Amino acid sequence: MWIIVLALAGCASGFFLFRRNTLPLSREPYRGERKLSVIIPARNEQCNLPYLLASLKSQTVQPFEIIVVDDFSNDRTKEIAESYGVKVIANSNLPQGWTGKNWAVWNGYLRASGDLFVFLDADVRLEPNAIASLIQATERTKGVISVVPYHHTEKLYEKLALIINVLGVFAFTSVFEKSNPRKGLYGSCIVASREDYEKINGHESIKSEVLDDLFLGSKFMDAGIPVTNYIGRGLVSFRMYPQGIRSEIEGFSKSAVLSTSTLSLWTIIPIALWVIGLLASESVVIFANTSWALPLLIGYVLYLLQLSYFMRYVGVFGIVIPVLHLVSSLFFLMIMLYSLYQVVVLGNVRWKGRNVQVGGKRGR
Repeated sequence: MWIIVLALAGCASGFFLFRRNTLPLSREPYRGERKLSVIIPARNEQCNLPYLLASLKSQTVQPFEIIVVDDFSNDRTKEIAESYGVKVIANSNLPQGWTGKNWAVWNGYLRASGDLFVFLDADVRLEPNAIASLIQATERTKGVISVVPYHHTEKLYEKLALIINVLGVFAFTSVFEKSNPRKGLYGSCIVASREDYEKINGHESIKSEVLDDLFLGSKFMDAGIPVTNYIGRGLVSFRMYPQGIRSEIEGFSKSAVLSTSTLSLWTIIPIALWVIGLLASESVVIFANTSWALPLLIGYVLYLLQLSYFMRYVGVFGIVIPVLHLVSSLFFLMIMLYSLYQVVVLGNVRWKGRNVQVGGKRGR
């Protein structure tokens, strides 16, 4: 009986954490006069960049300028960006004390002339009304916003990220993060006015941080600037790691452990309860021939139904992975252990061919 209670408590924690705070769709034409600069840091993004740039060209509100910062790519990133007629900047050598993405975004800002900035990762894809919706959400909240994109997956290894993506949405939609002074932003899609960005000295203020987006949100909160996070379903999406499972493991593990440091304790507790209930229910494969089998199976099915509901807002993961959510849970545990090894044992995380030391100093 206690197993069913644990599963019910875990599922209840999931519903308590999850908020359907989707980015409101703008149905009215934008009539403002703000000049919008889109800044895209790109390092070896030839697979992703065409989708983003094509979607930017199809917007109902066209940006004043699109800036791609080529961060020492050794593929066709620069050529692809130039073929779309956008402004391409070759990033300069990484100075001591900076991490790669922060330096690329900062150089994009230095060349931007708009009064509203949209910072986008190269793997983002936008529906035609996305830019108009982002602008109006920024004006409505009178602060800085970010969006957790809807995750489009195609290959089996990409679908393994189901549990990780659900936990990410929990962290950014939790009601307890609303007043958290360390509230973070989701780095794939951030919108800020020039005035607010310059008030905190932008990415220079967090130049050494691996978790640039989370600590950037904290800087805005410290300055009294509201931070609001949305879910991007229907407007903002991404395909995170089409290059292969190695890049997926590197991408998730670089922040898996470190990101928990910015969360409110009141967010961590229900997340932990949700994960414990999930893993307990999945132990049905171990106790299949015992008296625990039926209550564990009931818990397993409860989580299956809940995950199927969350997927409507989180991403496309097919039919097999939700049914066999144990596989995604094992992938999540592997990512956490590998992340812990990098942070505690190695003292650095690896991303895009660079080793970045935890605590800010640049690795090789």
